Formats: sequence, structure tokens, C-alpha cells
Amino acid sequence: MEILFTPLFRRFVKKQFLPFQVVIQDEVDRICANPEIGESKRGDLTGFRVHKFKFKKQEYLMAYEITEKSLIFYMIGFHENFYRDLKNYLSEV
Repeated sequence: MEILFTPLFRRFVKKQFLPFQVVIQDEVDRICANPEIGESKRGDLTGFRVHKFKFKKQEYLMAYEITEKSLIFYMIGFHENFYRDLKNYLSEV
């Protein structure tokens, strides 16, 4: 299965400090091992899954989509306004 990252996802990770980048990579590896780990979304975000994890008492969400041949990571961020920002990003793309 091919693993793809959107520019938005890559930009977020690149701006973070190294220990957090390692945690993000660990979470990506967990999702790759079991893509069904994230919560399936409905409505405007049908087809997407969101995986939640914590780092230093802050909750982060990671949005991804499973297709036949690939696993696409779209966005990562804080819970606040995450779904709104994800919908805005998808409407722009």
C-alpha cells in the first residue's frame, strides 16, 4: 500500500520539533499497520478517518483516507476547529 502525504500535512510536521516529529511518525506507522484504527466520519467527511493521539497533554487529530491502492494523510492539528479547517482545505483542493 502506497503512503501519501498532502503538502498541508508535510508543512505541519516540518515546523515541529524533533521529539514531536518522532511521535507523529510512530502514529503514522500505527495507522499503516492497522488503517481501521481511526474513527470513521460521516456527512461532509464521508470516507475519511480521524485518529486521535496525545502529546504533552495536548490532543491532536490526524485525518486520512483509505483508497484501494493508497493511504493518504491529509491533515494533522489541534482539536479546536480541526473539522472546519479540514472541510475548508478539501473544498480548496
